[in-house]
Amino acid sequence: MVAHVRDIYGSDFVPLHRPVFEGNEKQYLIDCIDSAFVSSVGAKVTEFEQQVAAFTGAPFAIATVNGTAALHVALKLTNVQRDDEVITQAVTFIATCNALSYVGAHPVFVDVDRDTLGMSPEALRQFLAQHAQLRNGQTFNKTTGRRLAACVPMHTFGHPCRIQQITAICDEYDIPVIEDAAESLGSYVGTRHTGTFGKMATLSFNGNKVITTGGGGMIITSDAAIAARAKHITTTSKVPHPYEFVHDEIGYNYRLPNLNAALGCAQMERLPEFLAVKADVARRYAEFFDSLGVTFVCSPLGATSNYWLNAIVLGSRQERDDFLEYTNTRGIMTRPIWRLMTHLSMFSHCQHDGLANSLWLEDRLVNIPSSVPDLALSSFNSSAL
Repeated sequence: MVAHVRDIYGSDFVPLHRPVFEGNEKQYLIDCIDSAFVSSVGAKVTEFEQQVAAFTGAPFAIATVNGTAALHVALKLTNVQRDDEVITQAVTFIATCNALSYVGAHPVFVDVDRDTLGMSPEALRQFLAQHAQLRNGQTFNKTTGRRLAACVPMHTFGHPCRIQQITAICDEYDIPVIEDAAESLGSYVGTRHTGTFGKMATLSFNGNKVITTGGGGMIITSDAAIAARAKHITTTSKVPHPYEFVHDEIGYNYRLPNLNAALGCAQMERLPEFLAVKADVARRYAEFFDSLGVTFVCSPLGATSNYWLNAIVLGSRQERDDFLEYTNTRGIMTRPIWRLMTHLSMFSHCQHDGLANSLWLEDRLVNIPSSVPDLALSSFNSSAL
């Protein structure tokens, strides 16, 4: 779609979010090529993991080939089994539910809050009060008879959900929490980074994220045993040995290549600047749309969003559709929120709680251009925006 629209509108086309390569990306790639370590073994992989761990405050970070792979492994490390259920939200990108399907689990959808766009603690509590039953230290769904093996809330578009309340509720039911933090690098609840509240979390570095490695993902955790096992099974479960090839379980070829990690190292050097620019762009958007009486989605109370994708909430489905048509036909890329997972054929049969807020947002929310502007960020001047 992007290429097609650019063919029509040329260089004036405004994308939803594009990467910025103004730092050491080219030099680090050359360094990798010169080292001959371009695949999943190399110094830049370790360096990138250390940078992300330091930035988020997570003791351990394990790089993967993409965010979906990270979530797949996180579910396996949480011992989610075939025919278990995982509580999540219908307002999410398909990758969340794809990863659940890879382990044979069934998603159960609870509603989101309108202000955070993420899982509603109240909806979660109501669902569990109605459907959950504790048996021998495990929680089962009374309606389906299946084990409720995990909860996967998402920090939608970089806006932190009410993760502290969610984890507290899940603790009452012995349900582990995996944070889908794919979109929220640089987002905080108070002074604590998203992804550090649950048992583990997953990040994404796809080409449209705040920073990118082209493709790429990460598992972050405070558990040393989980980190070691994540690294092991994402490296084909190979037992370390100078020359023998011994694998002790089914593993995955999910490690991030050194070339991709080189991009990530350079991008991490610029992340604070990216976040500062995006915060200023969001502030200007908020002022502009407020003057029009249009709701701009801002950081939830007590949280700081990275404003990965900026969003507005319009008055109706028709108003949303008119806005999308007007902007996209003029070379400005906007998009609706993802189609709810329950509206996709693969997940239309899944249990849910009615999803009143999710349906309301699906009718009204639009993402608007959110790229960091073409500027020399080292000399960023907000008045230039």
